[in-house]
Amino acid sequence: MAAVVKNKDYIVDITDINHEGQGVGRIDGFTVFVDGALVGENVKVKIIKVLKSHAVGKLLEIKIPSTARIEPFCPAYKRCGGCSLQHMSYGAQLEYKTRMVKEVLKRIGKIGNAESLVRDTMGMEHPFEYRNKAQYPVGTAEEKPVIGFYARRSHDIVNVEHCGIHETLGNKIREIFRKFIEENNISVYDETSHKGLVRHLMIRSGFRTGEIMVVVVINGQDLPRKKALVDSLLGQVPGIKSIVLNINTEKTNVILGEKNLVIYGNDAITDYIGDLKFYISPLSFFQVNPVQAEVLYNKAVEFAALSGNETVFDLYCGTGTIALFMARKAKQVYGVETVGEAIADAKRNAKVNGIGNVEFLEGEVEEIVPKLYDAGIKADVVVVDPPRKGCEVSVLDTVANMAPARIVYVSCNPATLARDLFYLGERGYGTVEVQPVDMFPWTAHVECVVLITKL
Repeated sequence: MAAVVKNKDYIVDITDINHEGQGVGRIDGFTVFVDGALVGENVKVKIIKVLKSHAVGKLLEIKIPSTARIEPFCPAYKRCGGCSLQHMSYGAQLEYKTRMVKEVLKRIGKIGNAESLVRDTMGMEHPFEYRNKAQYPVGTAEEKPVIGFYARRSHDIVNVEHCGIHETLGNKIREIFRKFIEENNISVYDETSHKGLVRHLMIRSGFRTGEIMVVVVINGQDLPRKKALVDSLLGQVPGIKSIVLNINTEKTNVILGEKNLVIYGNDAITDYIGDLKFYISPLSFFQVNPVQAEVLYNKAVEFAALSGNETVFDLYCGTGTIALFMARKAKQVYGVETVGEAIADAKRNAKVNGIGNVEFLEGEVEEIVPKLYDAGIKADVVVVDPPRKGCEVSVLDTVANMAPARIVYVSCNPATLARDLFYLGERGYGTVEVQPVDMFPWTAHVECVVLITKL
């Protein structure tokens, strides 16, 4: 039984930070996780939870601060669950992410030379206002509508007046919409009773084009006084090209429904990554940090080392962003994706950019790739960009059986990346280079681009 007692205060030395950005310390050898604590700090904590493997402590006082500690720039930081590292200097964040990737590759991936394979994390020159998409839950507090973010580890909504990581006009749009709801007595969704109309407000921005899309997610088929909302938004916010009602009447935590009703302008906005143009609809997947997305994709192209004669498979291709970057340097690219809407967007993006040497196929990777192989189409380079859960074993087997010379793995989760690298290692592939990219400053998330070659 742990010697650590719930509701008791302790003095703890913080010796590490975990993958969620929590400080890690020990009390009589028992591990304690502390939100807001940094390596090298001596802190006073109250134990709020005791589990078999660890305890969770609430930070009460910093006795000895870290030299990396800074004052958070957001007034809602301590309550909001959006960012977890605003108390850490940006340089220290980049070092933390590099170290985290190295440790995970060694521990899970069994990659002994991870220290030399993992490069320094590529950060941003200006790590603020970088998100081109904001999704705000709508709720009530003291009988007034609130629009903000979920509090850490809860569904309580923290009302936010200004968010420093989102595009600036989003803050203005959010306040206009909040006033519209309040002045017109429009009901707000309650997830417990499944009653009320307005569920979420989503804003998408084209950083290069200045185009803005506003999406109101409703638990119904229409929004009262929607013309007044359109007039109010257009009168106060330049650049709005699309206003959409998204219909979501399901009892679910999924934010968007499948049906969209355009109440002003176009069904999509456009933006650029590099010199490639992309259409972005309400349901499109598009990297939320376009500045770092270009860094990420350029690194993927570099690792692919294309000469113009290669056939490239882009698996989990989404709306075709990486595939289109690859197509300009390859002979032929095949993109595979299970989501039909994403494939439609990918084809549209290929057409608008005049790229003809790319073909997008809808279906499961493990079904489509063998069919291509049976038709005599074999990849010289395979790109995988899976969701957080990583690649299915069947996909890794399919890729390994095809035996491409190079695999470029784009990952948003170092743990599942490490697991998949270990599996590929057993199938005759070696990890050559790992480049972390900071897509989400002030959070504990990090993306990686990895070059893997046939041994």
